[in-house]
Amino acid sequence: MFSNKEIPFLGFGLGLRTDHYHSILQSTPDVDWFEVISENYMVGGGKPLHYLDQIRQHYPMVMHGVSLSVGSTEPLNKKYLKDLKALCERIDPPWFSDHLCWTGVHGKNMHDLLPLPYTKQSIDHVADNIKQIQDTMGIPMLIEHVSSYITYKDSVMSEWDFYRQIVEKADCGILLDVNNIFVSGFNHSFDPLDYLDNIPVERVCQIHLAGHFNRGDIIIDTHDHPIIDAVWELYGEALKRCGRVSTMIERDDNIPPLDELLQELNTAKQIAGSVLH
Repeated sequence: MFSNKEIPFLGFGLGLRTDHYHSILQSTPDVDWFEVISENYMVGGGKPLHYLDQIRQHYPMVMHGVSLSVGSTEPLNKKYLKDLKALCERIDPPWFSDHLCWTGVHGKNMHDLLPLPYTKQSIDHVADNIKQIQDTMGIPMLIEHVSSYITYKDSVMSEWDFYRQIVEKADCGILLDVNNIFVSGFNHSFDPLDYLDNIPVERVCQIHLAGHFNRGDIIIDTHDHPIIDAVWELYGEALKRCGRVSTMIERDDNIPPLDELLQELNTAKQIAGSVLH
């Protein structure tokens, strides 16, 4: 059975973004590791791979995908998996990850992380896909729950029960996104602590932290704002349950100077230090 005890603890990392390439290479900042968006580097050459290879010489990396579409009714994309595996062999990550969602149908990628109905049929379908993917890649796979803004009439269980059954059936790891739990909890009126109390913590191998946009009536998972206090507090609660977990910060828009993200990363270290002392 999959266990995070068999997965290395990487420490505290950041998402690798083009805005910071030069700063990273010039100053080699105090970052333990970087997470790369897989699709940005599934290319034949050019500047992305040039910078990726240089930065990889100094830091461990993991891969995080946005287009694997494990919940789609279409067959898995073999060309995508081939390119993903080639990238994996290039940077030698201890794990890779993608999202518990579907991203398109009929060969069209909608470039959005679309939620699934919480049903037994969905569980069986997604778990089978994850098993195939993990077997193909040959390294552990983590699956991340997405933030959501709709529900399905066909759903017959809670999101956390759906999530738990999938990772157990697929025997894969969890990428726990604390901000996503906060966002979905607000949007769907559930207590985020109920989510944390009902996931298999022994499968949690990585944590995401990010900011969002609160419209008042709904929260949008934008990754373009600083992390708010309530999400930091929820991060502490996650660590109380999960113990020491590799943690990173995502910022995808309104990207600040690297030093600002390093300050946020230091906050994560301080919270972890206080909770896990």
